[in-house]
Amino acid sequence: MNEHYVINLGRQLGSGGKEIGEKLAKALNIAFYDKELIQLASDESGLCKEFFEKADERAQQTMLGGLFGGRFQFISDGTIPYGSYLNNDSLFKIQSDVIRQLAENQSCLFVGRCADYILRDHPRHVNIFISASKEARLERLMKLHEINEEKAEEMMEKADKKRSSYYNYYSYKTWGAAETYHLCVDSSVLGIDKTVEYILQFIKHKLNL
Repeated sequence: MNEHYVINLGRQLGSGGKEIGEKLAKALNIAFYDKELIQLASDESGLCKEFFEKADERAQQTMLGGLFGGRFQFISDGTIPYGSYLNNDSLFKIQSDVIRQLAENQSCLFVGRCADYILRDHPRHVNIFISASKEARLERLMKLHEINEEKAEEMMEKADKKRSSYYNYYSYKTWGAAETYHLCVDSSVLGIDKTVEYILQFIKHKLNL
């Protein structure tokens, strides 16, 4: 039996999801992956990191191959056929393979990137979604990025739209909907540290840690 387990954490921008994920991973002494997946996917595929950055949590839209004005040709082990367009779906496949490999070899926590869907068949997984009140999210974004409320709200709405479109497109489920996850938590109720403690207890009970 595989003793490794995975925590998959979805989050609204400004909810403190990344910070919560980092603290959970530290408390559980497991690996933490967020933006690190972009570099790992680049290393695994031999493709420029820029491709993955542009496609990061974006649903299929335009062809990244357009950076080259046409088809991007390379031969791999079958992940992407020779002569195919290098599109967001192809990059999603590469990143999905990286996520599966990591989850197979160690216990880890993934932030976003449809990891809960990609690892839906993993024998030991916990899917969590972090939200927060609009006021708390705006306050966090204004402080973090040193911007006014209008800019923070624009950033928040854009990120939510991007993340939900990406998740719904690839998972065929609904981003942020309670039935999609094992646990949904509003971090603005208890604050970051108390939310971490609460989720930690849930994880330990669910996985019998």
